[in-house]
Amino acid sequence: MSTSKKKSVLATGKRKTSKARVVVSEGKGRIRVNNVPIHLIEPYLAREKILEPYMLAGDYKDRVDISINTNGGGFMSQAEAARMGIAQGMVKFTRSKRLRSKYHEYDRTMLAGDARRKESKKFGGPGARRRKQKSYR
Repeated sequence: MSTSKKKSVLATGKRKTSKARVVVSEGKGRIRVNNVPIHLIEPYLAREKILEPYMLAGDYKDRVDISINTNGGGFMSQAEAARMGIAQGMVKFTRSKRLRSKYHEYDRTMLAGDARRKESKKFGGPGARRRKQKSYR
C-alpha cells in the first residue's frame, strides 16, 4: 500500500466577524469556496477580491489547489477573510520571502489584517454614539 502524502498547509483569515479556513495543497490550480468552484462565486467583485493573492502568486499558482471554508459576516467580509487566508497560506506553503514582500507591497491587509471592529452600544441612546433627543419646549 503506497499512498503518496500531499504537502498541505492550513491558514486562517479574519475580517470583522467573518472567518475563513484555507487549505493550500499541491495540485493543478483549482480553487473552491465552501465546496463551490471559484468561477461560480457571485458577486463578481467578491470573486475578484478572493482571487487577488492567487493572481499575484505568479508561477506558484498552477502548482496548488486551494480549499476555503468561510462563515460569519457578509459576503464581502467573507471574501476579504478568504483573501487574507489565501495570502498567508501561499506564503506558508512556498516559504518564499519574495512572495511575502510582494503581498506586503501590494496591500498590507493581505497578511496583517484589519483590526477595526464595531463600536459597542452605550446606554442613553439607540447606538454607539447617537443619543435620545431632548426637547425643552
